[in-house]
Amino acid sequence: MSMDAEMYQKIHDDPRFQQLVTQRARWVWSLSAIILVLYFSFILLIAFMPGWLAQPIEADTVMTIGIPLGVVIIVSAFVLTGIYVHMANTRFDALTQAILQDLS
Repeated sequence: MSMDAEMYQKIHDDPRFQQLVTQRARWVWSLSAIILVLYFSFILLIAFMPGWLAQPIEADTVMTIGIPLGVVIIVSAFVLTGIYVHMANTRFDALTQAILQDLS
């Protein structure tokens, strides 16, 4: 077994690595589910309630309810991405560095 293969096996067997994989997967799936629910809910609103989305926000404006809802969905995608990046740069990277330092 080569040195690289031994190192990879040690990393894989480390319980903190398993914790890292589990935590990262939980965050990825949770944030993905949130954005998918938001997107599909908006599409379902477009399909089944177009009249409601087309209503003006106020009587004397041309902006409809659908415009700010669409903007909220787009902004939420950026916010959720930012949350993941923050988690990756703090918790996940710290755990990765701790694993590598202990095994090297």
